[in-house]
Amino acid sequence: MSNDDLTHENFDFRGFDVPDLKAVTLASSSDGEQSKQPKTKHEDASRNRRHGKKKSKSDARSKKRAGAGKTSESFDDYEDYEEREAVSKADKKASKDRPGLFAPMTLREVTVRNRIWLPPMCTCSSFACDGRPTPFHYQHYVSRAFGGFGMVIVESTAVAPEGRITPCDLGLWEDGQIDAWRWIVDGIREAGAVPAIQLNHAGRKASTGCFAVGYDGQSVPEEAGGWPTMAPSEIAFGGLRTPRALSVDEIHGLVGAFAAAAGRAVAAGFQAIQIHAAHGYLISQFLDPLSNERDDEYGGDLTGRSRFLVEVVDAVRGAVPEGVPVLVRISATDWAAGGWDLDQTIALSKVLKEHGVDVMDVSTGGIMSGVSIPVKPNYQVPFSEQVKAKADIPVTAVGLITKPKQAAKILAHGEADAVEIGRAALRDPYWPLRAANKLGIPSTEVPYAPQYVAGAY
Repeated sequence: MSNDDLTHENFDFRGFDVPDLKAVTLASSSDGEQSKQPKTKHEDASRNRRHGKKKSKSDARSKKRAGAGKTSESFDDYEDYEEREAVSKADKKASKDRPGLFAPMTLREVTVRNRIWLPPMCTCSSFACDGRPTPFHYQHYVSRAFGGFGMVIVESTAVAPEGRITPCDLGLWEDGQIDAWRWIVDGIREAGAVPAIQLNHAGRKASTGCFAVGYDGQSVPEEAGGWPTMAPSEIAFGGLRTPRALSVDEIHGLVGAFAAAAGRAVAAGFQAIQIHAAHGYLISQFLDPLSNERDDEYGGDLTGRSRFLVEVVDAVRGAVPEGVPVLVRISATDWAAGGWDLDQTIALSKVLKEHGVDVMDVSTGGIMSGVSIPVKPNYQVPFSEQVKAKADIPVTAVGLITKPKQAAKILAHGEADAVEIGRAALRDPYWPLRAANKLGIPSTEVPYAPQYVAGAY
């Protein structure tokens, strides 16, 4: 792998493949320069193993000569080779002991039937603009449950009407919305999946357009159903309208709004709650110093910028039964120098674990417009791996995971505890069933609904 593959703009991939998982800083110093340390032979060897590069015959002959040599130098080379081979064998043994895609996963009092999950993806289909789901949402989510997904995480659901990303977003900001969710939740559970819901407030990225209302990528004018936005600081996102800064009392009110929405979600039957702290929405805006210039207790250092999220977690944890898992979706990096990065994500994940968070859903990006991101298969998986290893908390991986063997390897390598299949699931609601066939798993061990057994692969 060349240096071009390992470095990108403000981010340096080098270091992710080192077996001892040395710390990697994603955001560089404030002057924007990247650290470009030369690769060591040890790093190259580890990277070759991780990316499946085979040793040539000449390499093998060289190793034999090294083992047969009498000089101390050749003996040292042989010892290093033996040590690396031992590590490789240990990795293979560990991968056999790790759970596969169709192994169940228990979180508190909830057991998920497998480790293939549907991530939250906005559909902007509450066409009455009242936050209530429609028959489309029933078909969309229940079909994926029948398709074999273990956990189905419903898309961004606003905790306040002004927290919607678009006017057609879903919501749980009032009790009258609870009943509209029950048939969908029941349908997901009856199909064997765990229904979860993502709670969100869009902050400065609220009141934007979509296919249903127009103004795509723009702020929706108030006369067309839009509204003023709010954020930690008066800093606009790209060409969107400039938000007003929230007061401390308003922040406290939003903490309560997340808790109330979580209570309504449980009342509707949801078995897990995800808090959206990623992708440049309100909580993410508090976390990143590029969007948070506050000088009160909700700004400044990592503790201050994390305070809103920690308070939301505590409030949600207190509003739902002890047996209900709480997940947090996080952007591990915002791909911008001087902004939110992996080191801060790991530190925050350790704190959130102490506050009762059960899983970190690791994604990236969203705080800055115009930032270049090296999108390719598995491009976000190294972040999940680092959070899992260093924060010692279960994680999910997401980001162009589209093929069954690709997903299986992520779990076998210990890079995540579950994988989330997003865009591929939009194309194929039955992705898990097809994946099982590709991986050679008998249909009797796959979550087919009784009605569909006759059509099993």
